[in-house]
Amino acid sequence: MTAHPKQAPAAGALCAFAALHHAEEPLLLPNAWDCASARALAGQGFRAIGTTSLGVAAAAGLPDGAAATRAETLRLALALGSEPWLLSVDAEGGFSEDPDEVAGFARELYALGVVGINLEDGLGPADRHAAKIAAVKEAAPGLFVNARTDTHWLGDGDSVDTFARLDAYQQAGADGVFVPGLTDLRQITALVRHAHAPLNVLYSPDGPSVTHLADAGVRRISLGSLLYRRALGAVLEAVAEIRAGRAPVGLTPTYQEVARQVAP
Repeated sequence: MTAHPKQAPAAGALCAFAALHHAEEPLLLPNAWDCASARALAGQGFRAIGTTSLGVAAAAGLPDGAAATRAETLRLALALGSEPWLLSVDAEGGFSEDPDEVAGFARELYALGVVGINLEDGLGPADRHAAKIAAVKEAAPGLFVNARTDTHWLGDGDSVDTFARLDAYQQAGADGVFVPGLTDLRQITALVRHAHAPLNVLYSPDGPSVTHLADAGVRRISLGSLLYRRALGAVLEAVAEIRAGRAPVGLTPTYQEVARQVAP
């Protein structure tokens, strides 16, 4: 799928998104997987919304983290990039190992109005990921690059490796750094002190609260696939209640409300 320039984000929008990482309160970033979920979240007052690669992939019946959803990710950006709120896109590893191809994809996102991109290293070579980051910053200098390392997500959580990777990604031009899977407040605080770019962590219901993360100096808290998985959980809970002869409980938007999210 090839995107044609639609509406590159205004300089004010780019600055506004970057500024959210330096505000008094950390940026709480909910992650959507389609138009309805994104617009529903925007309706709750969130100034910025991210996408979740798992949600986008699962909704399309494709594997996550396998570079299989480039077209679906671009299609969602095409639908949402011109919305009045700020959109950051989870692009896995950029859907290619070629830095130039990753840069081309980032340029397409930028042309659609996207203000941020999340790029994960998947615990591959740090120099290759750094090359992708540098290529993206050259192709779309205003795009906020959130560089993710999977040392705690896929690896053994080695702090030396984590520090080294974050150093390499910041030197390559990353605007923010992301370490999902990290829930120990002492380690989080150490990373905040080490990194000169805003630190992003993944919220976990079993981990520190938003308040504790803020007190530790975290500047961005992503919800990742949590909302998508909770939505699936609500489906299973509702059908179990109905099967048992009971009315399902919980928040249920009306048909009209959902229809307006898609075609306001």
